[in-house]
Amino acid sequence: MVAEVTALTPQRRLSDPQLVAAAARAWSPNTMRAFLSDLKLWDSWCRRRGLRAAAARPNDAAAYLRELSGIEHDPSHPLATRAAATIERYLVSIGWAYRMAGLVDPTAAPLVRLELKAARKTIGTRQRQARGLRYKGDVGDLDDPPAGVCLAHLLKACRRDMLGARDRALLLVAYDSGCRRSELVAIDCDEIEGPDADGSGLLFIGRSKTDREGRGAIAYLSAATMNSIAAWLKSGGVERGPLFRRVETYFDGSVRSVGRGALHPNSITLIYRRLIRTAFEKKLLGPMSEAEVARWIEAVSSHSIRVGVAQDNFAAAESLPAIMQAYRWRDPKTVMRYGAKLAAKSGASARLAKRFQG
Repeated sequence: MVAEVTALTPQRRLSDPQLVAAAARAWSPNTMRAFLSDLKLWDSWCRRRGLRAAAARPNDAAAYLRELSGIEHDPSHPLATRAAATIERYLVSIGWAYRMAGLVDPTAAPLVRLELKAARKTIGTRQRQARGLRYKGDVGDLDDPPAGVCLAHLLKACRRDMLGARDRALLLVAYDSGCRRSELVAIDCDEIEGPDADGSGLLFIGRSKTDREGRGAIAYLSAATMNSIAAWLKSGGVERGPLFRRVETYFDGSVRSVGRGALHPNSITLIYRRLIRTAFEKKLLGPMSEAEVARWIEAVSSHSIRVGVAQDNFAAAESLPAIMQAYRWRDPKTVMRYGAKLAAKSGASARLAKRFQG
């Protein structure tokens, strides 16, 4: 990070090295990776135009923005159109880099701000959302039987061996706690408390995306989840350290060994997709075509259970503050976006349509 910012300065010397050092300490690893990636993309664009990034001006930043939003195109080096939120992040990263280097920020000019507004109008501001993995699927009543791709069917699809025990515990902990993937893989055995008299337990989440200061949070774990954790620990011979680990298998699928380190965050999406495929092959998903399953697998991500938890809470008529507190959301707009589809299906227009159809 220091090297990338220093490269912008004319004398290759930072005017305020403490500012860069403080940012390196304060930012999360994901923020730093995004910052460096954004800078490299900007530098590459400048080089193709025969421009030194350090000498860029507002009209250059505006041209970059127009290409990112698809308003303009460079036939020789076309840029893929980005989402509005991604473009805004690029501008923030570029602005930080110039200010850290002691240079005038080319993204702060009114021209660039107006071009950003034009980009939002051109490409829209709707963000792509991971498809929600609800407990019983897309059902109107939580008392209805499970349908389609849902957590209940993925739990049935889990194998009856060590790998299946790990997968089952992972699914249930993810659902109860609403943990993000980084939080899931960071869980340590010592951070689970219980079981209590009713079989339930608690999970201490020491650090998360929205809690970089490490104040920590407590999540509820049901009796079923605590039982699944105990089964996984016994099956995997895990006593301390990371809760969720890699289970290595032979070519025939049989279990070989359990890793010592924590799962990689990218593994979470792969596990969900594998279980959806298995559930389909076991005919647990009902009358679903191969094409529909492929679309599901493409749309699902490590965030899908967290989205599904929010949707199930809305279906259960839980209040927005209660949902935000239980699952550690800070922005109510995010939670409301997750519940938008459910709101449409149970809103005034849906009720009126059902009344006349009935």
